[in-house]
Amino acid sequence: MFEFAWPWMLALLPLPILVWWLLPPYRARQASVMVPFFDRLAAATGQTPQRGAVVLQRRRIQMVTAALIWALVVAALARPQWVGDPVTREVSARDLMLAIDISGSMDQRDFRGSDGATLTRLDGVKRVVADFITHRHGDRVALVLFGTRPYVQVPFTQDLQTATALLAQTEVGMAGQQTAIGDTIGLAIKTFEASKAREKLLVLLTDGNDTASRVPPEHAADIAHQNGVVIDTIGVGDPAATGENRVDLGVLRSVAATTGGHFYRAEDGAQLQAIYADIDRLAPAKLDTLSWRPKQPLFQWPLGAAVVLSLLLWLGLSLESGLGRRGAIGHA
Repeated sequence: MFEFAWPWMLALLPLPILVWWLLPPYRARQASVMVPFFDRLAAATGQTPQRGAVVLQRRRIQMVTAALIWALVVAALARPQWVGDPVTREVSARDLMLAIDISGSMDQRDFRGSDGATLTRLDGVKRVVADFITHRHGDRVALVLFGTRPYVQVPFTQDLQTATALLAQTEVGMAGQQTAIGDTIGLAIKTFEASKAREKLLVLLTDGNDTASRVPPEHAADIAHQNGVVIDTIGVGDPAATGENRVDLGVLRSVAATTGGHFYRAEDGAQLQAIYADIDRLAPAKLDTLSWRPKQPLFQWPLGAAVVLSLLLWLGLSLESGLGRRGAIGHA
């Protein structure tokens, strides 16, 4: 569809007529020779004296061309454009971050998969999380790995295939042997700062208690709540164990409750898969629909036509003036 972006500029079309009506004509003074016997000289030469003022006459083709040039310039100022068919795009209304514990305790081979096979805790978690990621169409997904220190393995992206591939490359101990839950929440908050999504969800999975954080998990959860980040926590460790291998379910419950999230307890692959299915049900992918119409500017065409007509008019007048001078010289 054709339209003008600034149609009000078309109000300039009658401007030359208003100038012609309201402003006085241009006058130029020229030097002349005063002859005291002008009347006798005119009679002797057989000429009839005329008024001193000379009004230059313009040809119709000049007026028509000038009017057409002005109309083209005004049309270019109105910014003509071709508007295409509406284009719609769905973008994520939520950013989802997965924080996975890869401390030394995740290397224990006591995790029973959904198929009954005995795996290391990390391998079992990667299976379930990979399947969860592949079903997050519409969400932007990020992956944070943490041990003694947390780091961002996958920044927010909708490229789920790449996120799954980078998750598969994860190994135990890549971030240290200890567990830093509070610092992980802090890193998640900082990563969420650049997010413009309406909803921000962090799913934190760990099999140990916090032994390396500089910020207590409860304090970090309070800051997350202030920044609109909801945290779902999943504990996969043994609460009866000691030291690093003991999962602190109380802290995980407190973190989830503070931010308005949910706490889950998983002992095997089947439970973990059910937990992620529940998270998927409670937090379905949300999309915002953006719609726009592509616009192709066309102002260059009337502007170019005005320039070409101006050059042609100038060239025609120059040629006519040159031919007139030659004729006058030849007559003399």
